[in-house]
Amino acid sequence: MADPKGFLNHEREIAKTRPVEERVKDWNEVYQPGSLLPIISKQASRCMDCGIPFCHNGCPLGNLIPEWNDYAYREDWTEASERLHATNNFPEFTGRLCPAPCEAACVLGINQPPVTIKNVEVSIIDKAWDNGDVTPQPPERLSGKTVAVIGSGPAGLAAAQQLTRAGHTVAVYERADRIGGLLRYGIPEFKMEKRHINRRIEQMRAEGTKFRTEVEIGRDLDAKKLRKRYDAVVIAAGSTTSRDLPVPGRELNGIHFAMEYLPLANKVQEGDLTVAPISAEGKHVVVIGGGDTGADCVGTAHRQGAASVTQLEIMGKPGDERNPGQPWPTFPMLYKVTSAHEEGGERIYSVSTTHFEGDEDGNVQWLHLTEVEFKDGRPEPKPGTERKIPAQLVTLAMGFTGTDQENGLVEQFGLELDERGNIARDADFATNVPGVYVAGDAGRGQSLIVWAIAEGRSAAKGVDRFLTGVSALPAPIKPTDRALTV
Repeated sequence: MADPKGFLNHEREIAKTRPVEERVKDWNEVYQPGSLLPIISKQASRCMDCGIPFCHNGCPLGNLIPEWNDYAYREDWTEASERLHATNNFPEFTGRLCPAPCEAACVLGINQPPVTIKNVEVSIIDKAWDNGDVTPQPPERLSGKTVAVIGSGPAGLAAAQQLTRAGHTVAVYERADRIGGLLRYGIPEFKMEKRHINRRIEQMRAEGTKFRTEVEIGRDLDAKKLRKRYDAVVIAAGSTTSRDLPVPGRELNGIHFAMEYLPLANKVQEGDLTVAPISAEGKHVVVIGGGDTGADCVGTAHRQGAASVTQLEIMGKPGDERNPGQPWPTFPMLYKVTSAHEEGGERIYSVSTTHFEGDEDGNVQWLHLTEVEFKDGRPEPKPGTERKIPAQLVTLAMGFTGTDQENGLVEQFGLELDERGNIARDADFATNVPGVYVAGDAGRGQSLIVWAIAEGRSAAKGVDRFLTGVSALPAPIKPTDRALTV
């Protein structure tokens, strides 16, 4: 194990961020470069080597956290990287973007701040890239079988890499102009610089995975024709249908889904655009939705020079500590201050939008809201609390309701849906169509990146078994598994 007294001798210390006044002027990652390595060995030593590491249960990938904590403590970065990659294809993604349910389940977290598992993870993988420990792993022989993967988000990429390494010939189809899915165009550059995606894509190309961009299955290529071309298909198209807000004034100019707003800012960083067609510059911005996507909109608006930024949430403000209804090791709903929130703006809880008000040209100018209280699980307006706030740009970040059904993919394949509108699948991640599998948010519904990678790895095992009759690939989760929540 690491230092037996590490958790007694060292306080929790997390990665340092760059000063707000500096980072809002650029789109680079918010963390100070090189700030983790001097402290990470001590932080890894806080791991207790507990008899039952509940962090394994918090993480759907089953990451071998105590093992790579020990290697990080000893600064054996090569072995740490090997243990990290044993369960996770893309730890540089999860180390930057995952909300770390493993930390919520850390045994030390019962009565102390938990181990900085996420920071240790990203330190290991960044050091592995620097040391040349991340190399292509092409298969020793090819199976002669072909697989199409629809979607290049974390679930699709994980499934593609696993199946390629198993010896199958894999082609990934992506409707956007670049590979990465929401990692590419949904996650702002200041949360994860896209160079991390690019070098993984090059690794996968060197292993034999093929990529086809700007091909939308259902529109550009009929799903039935795709099925005939390949021995198996994995649908990892995500849950991309945004939840709308059907209130009066919704049709006004300046009201956009978050996934209409965020990709344009990323395209500017990719060099495709000089200025984003939807910009917060000089505007009063309102973000509806208190989750991570909403925080991404907040940080983006700051960098575009918004006059003000207000984030609305219909739920009440969470507490700073676990409440009795969310006991360890479940993932608690806590008040979270992201890097975007550190940069400014106002957050308003327990409110609901009643309608929008515009000017004579049809542009949104005001958002009318009311305070709410929940009765029998439903929000009810509180009389006398109605008011309006300036809103010249509104982004709707209220989550997603299912996979895209307008492009024809679901209909052309003849797929069955479950009661929540997701693509139905069996215990092997197989749909009702022989040879067609589904992984990630398209089958699970909106979820976390760590669950998407776990789904991709698990679906790959089902596909491999379908193609060859047997599979040695790991399957960390079942389709019915759910996070540790109450």
